Amino acid sequence: LCSRRRCAHTQAAALSMAQAVARGSGIAIFTGNSHPAIAELIVRKMGNKLGECEVGSKAPGETSVYIKESVRGKNVFIIQSGAGQVNTSIMELLIMSYACKTSCALQIIAVVPYLPYSKQSRMRKRGSIPCKLLAQMMEQSGINHVITMDLHQKEIQGFFDVPIDNLRASPFLLQYIRENIPDYCNAVIVARHPETAKRVTSYAERLGLGIAVIHGSPPTTGQSDQDDGRHSPPPPRETSTSPLLDLVTQSISSYSKASPEPVKLAVTVPVNVVGDVGGRIAIIVDDEIDEIHPFVAVAKLLKDRGAYKIYAMATHGTFSEDCLGVLEQSDIDEVVVTNTLPVEGLAQQCSKIKIVDVSLMLGEGIRRIHNGESMSYLFRDVPLGD
Repeated sequence: LCSRRRCAHTQAAALSMAQAVARGSGIAIFTGNSHPAIAELIVRKMGNKLGECEVGSKAPGETSVYIKESVRGKNVFIIQSGAGQVNTSIMELLIMSYACKTSCALQIIAVVPYLPYSKQSRMRKRGSIPCKLLAQMMEQSGINHVITMDLHQKEIQGFFDVPIDNLRASPFLLQYIRENIPDYCNAVIVARHPETAKRVTSYAERLGLGIAVIHGSPPTTGQSDQDDGRHSPPPPRETSTSPLLDLVTQSISSYSKASPEPVKLAVTVPVNVVGDVGGRIAIIVDDEIDEIHPFVAVAKLLKDRGAYKIYAMATHGTFSEDCLGVLEQSDIDEVVVTNTLPVEGLAQQCSKIKIVDVSLMLGEGIRRIHNGESMSYLFRDVPLGD
């Protein structure tokens, strides 16, 4: 009997140890130089502290990383956003991950609030898909899991062969609307173009508001995706041994010479607002604000249609260099973005830019992954269209 008890106790201890190893004997959180402010906010709200590491550059512009503490058997979280010098930020993330991998870390989780190259996720003409390349590089460096927020296209998750959690900032932005926009019940959620209609609809349904869609575009310029030479016929062969092939080639050549080149006209689609915005607050919702000029043009159109106050709202604020002057002169009353990117300096220079903190959601994601808890709680009340 004592032998059985001793055996059961040994098995229980082994199981407990296995579970402890599975969870990791500890946690280590590091950050690069892209956005240390959000890393500080995350660890502060978690009641933790950042790990010690040196991330810098050497003489020829190479990135160097030195991890100053042991990560053996730990769950390592690397917080690095696609901000500033994007390519440098990527190399910092990859080298930090590889350094932890070679130091026997149990798991390496990349926390990337804004995933760079996410707009280059489709094949264009004879181009490539850099976002897929980035996903492969991250996996090869040793990353086992990715936490990000509001990807430009949800299909990007398919580029990764490791688990990826695409968190949503919409609960924080909806809370901002309810608490900081007076008379928001008289607002209408606006889609800048039809592609964002699903996101806008998810916001409107949770707020109980109507939607409006900007339809149309300015005249198209340049080549289309199909006018890249891939659809052209193959060049004629210099020599041929088939009389039938020669006859077909001559027929095609004579037809091509007789048929004039089609005239390509620039198609102008009238820009129009589908929906009623007269006498209402217009809230333009998108996933990212990079060039401010399209938002300014939409704001002017909404103003002409009777909207008396205009907000622009997005998760990521990748503002262009000339955004401040253009924004100050525009009809936009406020631009609301989250702190997935370092925009605090711009907010100090322009009173129209407001920042919503999402570090609480990222910190909770880190805690849940470290403890082996479900992430579904972070997606509650988030519809599929968001």
